[in-house]
Amino acid sequence: MRHVLIASDQALLVEEDDLEGAMRLHAALAAEPPTGVVELVPAARTVLVRFDPTLVDEVTLAKELTRVEAVHGSLPASGSVTIGVRYDGQDLDEVADLLGISTEQVAARHAAATWRVAFTGYAPGFGYLVGDDPIFDVPRRSSPRTRIPAGSVGLAGTFSGVYPRESPGGWQLIGRTDAPMWDLHRDPPALLAPGMTVRFERLERESVSVTEASPAADAVEHPFAVEVVRPGLQLVLEDLGRPGHAALGVSASGTADRRALRAANRAVGNAPGAAGFELAGGGAVLRFTGPAVVAVAGAAAETTVVRSDGPPLPVEHGAATALEDGEELRLGAVTAGLRAVIAVRGGLDLEPALGSVSSDTLAGLGPGDLGGRPLRTGDVVPLHGPAAAPHAVDPHPAPADPLPAPGDTVELRIVLGPREDWFTPAGVRTLVEQEWTVTPRSDRVGVRLEGAVPLERDIAGELPSEGAVTGAIQVPPDGQPVLFLPDHPLTGGYPIIGAVIDRDLDLAGQLPPGVRIRFRPVALEAPAAEIRGD
Repeated sequence: MRHVLIASDQALLVEEDDLEGAMRLHAALAAEPPTGVVELVPAARTVLVRFDPTLVDEVTLAKELTRVEAVHGSLPASGSVTIGVRYDGQDLDEVADLLGISTEQVAARHAAATWRVAFTGYAPGFGYLVGDDPIFDVPRRSSPRTRIPAGSVGLAGTFSGVYPRESPGGWQLIGRTDAPMWDLHRDPPALLAPGMTVRFERLERESVSVTEASPAADAVEHPFAVEVVRPGLQLVLEDLGRPGHAALGVSASGTADRRALRAANRAVGNAPGAAGFELAGGGAVLRFTGPAVVAVAGAAAETTVVRSDGPPLPVEHGAATALEDGEELRLGAVTAGLRAVIAVRGGLDLEPALGSVSSDTLAGLGPGDLGGRPLRTGDVVPLHGPAAAPHAVDPHPAPADPLPAPGDTVELRIVLGPREDWFTPAGVRTLVEQEWTVTPRSDRVGVRLEGAVPLERDIAGELPSEGAVTGAIQVPPDGQPVLFLPDHPLTGGYPIIGAVIDRDLDLAGQLPPGVRIRFRPVALEAPAAEIRGD
């Protein structure tokens, strides 16, 4: 039986009885998306449906989703691929013991099975594969590894998968492959996509690839550029993100404070969504090649222009400021908020990755050779130059939004769902009645919170993986919530008790350690029972 649940003020979660039902529903929705749907995230038993509230309301969309007829008969195929595997994984012996067969039989049966990509998630290019051999049902490792090499072939539950890049994980590793699961120079970059058929071919010997060394490229001189003299606590490149690539296992990412990015761009005459620098915590120094015009918005920090022939010049927050060739922009420690956004007139001259130059720190996805990593000392970011800006400099900076400092208390509005029923009534009350403190372990993936009383669960264990939105409040087994920020995983297995509404997401991205949060539930225009069809 199909259920429609609230996932946020701009997303619904459609739950089917099993994986097969979710795959058939996703195929139908992908073929004919209802009005207002902007993205689909299929998972083990669900399809997350993100929508544009200016085009459709949640009740109308929920009713349409309950009426969608799932695909019958054979699911649409999207190609096939064969992946060579050396069955020498670290957990091969343990898997054999768990299944009651020999390691030789594990390898033979895994290679003999026909696998299908049910959905993608976790990391770009990671596909959750379901096979036709029922023997493959193994638990995850009790203690996840912090580093799993790229190309590792694993098992978890009834799924098999291949890690596209080095990452942490708890799957049981049975082999490894040299097949590039993710390559931005390939179209599409992901080797696997939902609906694709996968066969594993057993390789008996280590394959050796020889690549001829290419001559080192000469350093490229840019007439306009920014050199990172000091990166501060974390300096990344961000625009408004890359939504619409869930089928590749890619989340939207993007700046944590959209209002600040738009304000800084407006001040220097850029398009609102042009990429800029996002600095967490302050403490950065940027040196400019060629003349430039910059604006700093978001978190408050003492900012100056350092010249070679005079005293430092103070920079007004949110206002356009000119720099000459060789001058430096220095940002001190942040005093309110967490993330400062720096826009440069004309924008960054970088090749986008999937339509965006945003640094996705979890997925390792970003422009050029950066690969989503934070900027380091010595990195040079080329610029288009001031003449490339489409608009005139705005002489009237927008007033800065008041942002919290450590010790302050802020209120974030949330909608409950989709899994508040996994918690006791007392646990739900604790979420909204207790103050939560932002811990130093927070980052662009999520704000990790700590409260005196953990959230009490009514249902133990993990969910089958399902989609998550920016702003989702996920609750791991210790009962201390994690508030997802832009670099969150596309899917997850811990229950989500609620989600911050879209209007408060920019504030959520500006919470420094030590700030206290109170969550205030708000109702959507229609009650949850009406959306579910109760």
